[in-house]
Amino acid sequence: MKIASIVGARPQFIKLAPLSKRLRSNGFNEIIIHTGQHYDENMNELFFKELEIPEPDYNLGVGSGSHGEQTGKMLIEIDEVLLKEKPDLVIIYGDTNSTLAGALAASKLHIRLAHVEAGLRSFNKRMPEEINRIVADHLSDILFCPTKTAIKNLENEGLTKGAYLVGDIMLDALMHFSKISEKKSKILEKLSVEPKEYYLATVHRAENTDDPNRIKNILIALAQLDRIVVFPVHPRTKKRIEEFNFKQLLSSANILSFDPVGYLDMICLEKNAKAIFTDSGGVQKEAFWLGVPCITLRDETEWLETIKFGWNRLVEADYNRIISAVASISPGVRVDFEEEYSTEKMVQILKLVSDKKEKVRL
Repeated sequence: MKIASIVGARPQFIKLAPLSKRLRSNGFNEIIIHTGQHYDENMNELFFKELEIPEPDYNLGVGSGSHGEQTGKMLIEIDEVLLKEKPDLVIIYGDTNSTLAGALAASKLHIRLAHVEAGLRSFNKRMPEEINRIVADHLSDILFCPTKTAIKNLENEGLTKGAYLVGDIMLDALMHFSKISEKKSKILEKLSVEPKEYYLATVHRAENTDDPNRIKNILIALAQLDRIVVFPVHPRTKKRIEEFNFKQLLSSANILSFDPVGYLDMICLEKNAKAIFTDSGGVQKEAFWLGVPCITLRDETEWLETIKFGWNRLVEADYNRIISAVASISPGVRVDFEEEYSTEKMVQILKLVSDKKEKVRL
């Protein structure tokens, strides 16, 4: 069975790593299509090397642009590759523009489609990611769901055929690479910070970065916290901060800002933080699994389990709520996790359907 895996952003690289390895070890013929949605070549190379991912067979180099422009370019390029390679199945990951473009291209060419991390909903259609994931789910033949909530969301939309509860692929990745991070990462020494004596912050979603009031409130609040804030700055966030003339806020003595780091260093920073401030879905989950309190800089979250067990709090981009959240930081209900082997479950499902060449709902 020939499979085309389509990725374009760092969270997708993390999801790809364990599944690609498992696919290849089970005899599947996989090609990797990298759309180039995240276009920092140094970071891309670092992620692929750290995550032990094979070199992409195609790097489309699409780069930045508006959502429509970026998705349109990807659709054209992916279409050409799929016509050339003629895969039996396309796998898409998450909720980015690469996800949407891959879903549209495969669907229009009548190629079976599998969506990893299906069924997530924020119920906020102002988020580009929400539109991407809804469209991807409704076009997919195989829906790999990380949680029971995701399964229920699909049921509510009439998507029951082909939906499988397989667990979270990012937990597979975290459990594996956390052990490697402990041995290899020197980021704490490099930054001269001590475990549990700093906060970690990440901000990248358009709802925050593209709104000057929201990003300003976040930066002012971070500068007022009672510990130093370690802040790897996403390229889009950096660009917007410069456009809004907020560089002076980023230069606060309380904020230690620097360029994005690799996955191994990021795991180390997450694991050793006193708490994490983020608008990233992936970081919310990793904080939950690592037992680190998380303050989410959004109005809602797809990961309701993190709220349920007390590890995550929603504060929007509100200065007062961010500040007050620090005073009430405490561990949630302890949840013991074991590697779920979601990748093995996915591979077993793909083996069962590999003899069906036609595009069908399973």
